[in-house]
Amino acid sequence: MNKVFLIGRLTRDPELRYTGNNTAVATFSIAVNRPFTGQNGERQADFINIVVWRKQAENVKNYLTQGSQVAIDGRLQSRSYDGTDGKRHYVTEVIADNVEFVGTKRNADNNEASQGVSKQDAPVFSDFPQEEPATTDVSGNPFADFGSSIEINDDELPF
Repeated sequence: MNKVFLIGRLTRDPELRYTGNNTAVATFSIAVNRPFTGQNGERQADFINIVVWRKQAENVKNYLTQGSQVAIDGRLQSRSYDGTDGKRHYVTEVIADNVEFVGTKRNADNNEASQGVSKQDAPVFSDFPQEEPATTDVSGNPFADFGSSIEINDDELPF
């Protein structure tokens, strides 16, 4: 099985090109934080190349810029080519099946985790039909009343 899921921020604006038969292809890279810090206490990241095809490629070019946060669902691919210098070059990249917009650069600058774009407002770039998720805005108070109360009583537990 070859399946990759990533969440990261674009390190540069996407580049859109068209193949000889007019198929859109976009390339960009994302920075994905590692789950640990280095010896100096700083967070480290991996920089991963992403390739997106067809309508998704055009959507990525139109809606994403450097700093945008995205979720990628795809597969890992390795390839090689002979460079103009006569040497063999190897490339590993993620071929994205789905690209989902999950945040903005402005939110990252203000406070990366405190202000997210609701999933309902965020465009989803996918070759597969997507259902609209049910969302509730909890940006002010995540413990706000959602319309009904729930009472929990330890005396009623069966154990």
